[in-house]
Amino acid sequence: MPEIPGSTDRVSVLEAITDVGLRQLELEESLRALLARVRDAFGVDTATILLYDSAAERLTVHATVGLEEEIRHGVTIELGAGFAGRVAATRAPLLLDRVDRTTVANPLLWRRGLRSLLGVPILARDDLVGVLHVGSTGDRAFTEGDTDLLRLVADRVALAIKAELTSAERAATTALQRSLLPTRFPDRDDLRFAARYVPGTVTGVGGDWYDVFELPTGLVGVAIGDVSGHGLAAAVVMGRLRSALRAYALENDDPAEVLTKLHRKVSHFEKRSMATVAYAVVDPVTRRVTLSSAGHPPPVIAVPGVGSALVDVPPDTPVGLGLGAARGRRNTVLDLPDGAVLAFYTDGLVERRREPIDPYLARLVAAVEPDEPDAVCAQVMEALVDQDATQDDIALLVMRSTS
Repeated sequence: MPEIPGSTDRVSVLEAITDVGLRQLELEESLRALLARVRDAFGVDTATILLYDSAAERLTVHATVGLEEEIRHGVTIELGAGFAGRVAATRAPLLLDRVDRTTVANPLLWRRGLRSLLGVPILARDDLVGVLHVGSTGDRAFTEGDTDLLRLVADRVALAIKAELTSAERAATTALQRSLLPTRFPDRDDLRFAARYVPGTVTGVGGDWYDVFELPTGLVGVAIGDVSGHGLAAAVVMGRLRSALRAYALENDDPAEVLTKLHRKVSHFEKRSMATVAYAVVDPVTRRVTLSSAGHPPPVIAVPGVGSALVDVPPDTPVGLGLGAARGRRNTVLDLPDGAVLAFYTDGLVERRREPIDPYLARLVAAVEPDEPDAVCAQVMEALVDQDATQDDIALLVMRSTS
């Protein structure tokens, strides 16, 4: 405990946040141990870390000493509400010398008998990670020095939590992505498929996806899409879109109508999301493809004896963007003769920062030939993905019509 009542032992605080031994512990255990040392060094009764969920715009108690009921009760605080909510909203330290229902949102704080609170935001660069606060049941007068020291602790906590969350999110995103991409394609004599998926080295796994499924009518649905954003949030939205598109496809064989319903769903339930999607319905008997595009790059068609070209398909507005449903969506119908290839892709394959897209589209068209789908995939990747690792994630889906 400090020698001078009400003062903070700066040396103890610095030792606590630089203790190499804490780094050997699991994150949860490490944070609890750190909070216990912070409580002792500051001469307070409670120390708590709340993590911020940007999607829900709320804080959740993640670790605490002295207020363990908060963990058991699953306490959450809305952004801007109460003490911790204001610290998070303003991203600035806050000192309270009165703790009651008029100043804090969590009744456990005043029931604990706390009389003063000091809180600071936990920031990783410009990202809000959460809030760290300490509280005292006695006449504890927090100083500017206390605030500076608590900020140092928050910086240490931010590094540990951000590293853990990044690693956990990357693993969860990768697992989710793999579970949603098709592990095998329909086993058919009239249509053959192959695909490639490569996560971006800078953005990591994101919302790129493709799908192939057989419909009760005997038709085959082929879809590819790209959800805006990256990481776990984009992958979760991608999973919802994939499932919704499949459900609408069971009800309607019209691709434009399917994308219209998908747009309504995203606009209502995923208001902050946007995705480009191309959806095609293939009739294996007539070899006719009906295709609709929600702002997605046009596929490439390669016909034996004719050559390769981008399909002339009107790019209607992406799903979730503006008045896409009100304006109506359009279908494009094309024939897929025996041996012809149709190649779908996401923009990561042909877009490069600060470079025009046309040369890459030309390379793509030249690489797509009326060959076996696996061979086409290999040739496209060799032509478009050079020695420099791709910045954005890439999805490529190739379909070939066979007799």
